[in-house]
Amino acid sequence: MSDEGDGTSRPAPPAEGQEIVDRIVADMEHLPLPARRAIMAPGVLEAIRQVPRHLFVPADVELQSREDRPLPIGYGQTISQPLIVALMTGLLRPQWGHRILEIGTGSGYQAAVLSHLVRHVTSIEVIAPLAARAADALAACGIANVEIHVGDGREGWAKGAPYDGIIVTASPPELPVELQSQLAEGGRLVVPVGRRDQMLKVIQREPGGAFATEEIIPVRFVPLV
Repeated sequence: MSDEGDGTSRPAPPAEGQEIVDRIVADMEHLPLPARRAIMAPGVLEAIRQVPRHLFVPADVELQSREDRPLPIGYGQTISQPLIVALMTGLLRPQWGHRILEIGTGSGYQAAVLSHLVRHVTSIEVIAPLAARAADALAACGIANVEIHVGDGREGWAKGAPYDGIIVTASPPELPVELQSQLAEGGRLVVPVGRRDQMLKVIQREPGGAFATEEIIPVRFVPLV
């Protein structure tokens, strides 16, 4: 995230969340049915509606925070398009009792959305200044059930495993086996995979330890570093 403003004292634009939701609903028409169903899963759009996205972006792009597109946050990273945030959230099938691991805190926006749907989010960010800015934005929203650690997300966070769901907000070149091993039985890993040609995938841990993989849509994310 850039050093321009801390994003914690700016008032929320009126109806920001509802405007973002309206744009997601309009933009999702081109998606396949399973993706649209994930976005419309109970609670997902309401969680999007409750999070003031402008608090999670630098001041110089704040006026664009209502748009359904990714925005730069500094350090070569972006805040994801709200439609993709809604899709990945729905694909996790979150429930209030769940414990979720997020790889790539970034702006903190995805974690903020999840915080309204699950009991606890553990989020890992390799870029320390981004982790600090995300923590400030979450605090400004009064969110207390997100825990951020600075570290290599490719290794997951074994200390808190197993998790009911794992969400990865950057693209590894291959399926991350280490993350799969930290899933609870029945847990779901939502991850974009690939270098140039990326595919959003869902990996579910089945009874007995087997894994089932589902391909959702082509996507474009920053690389997982």
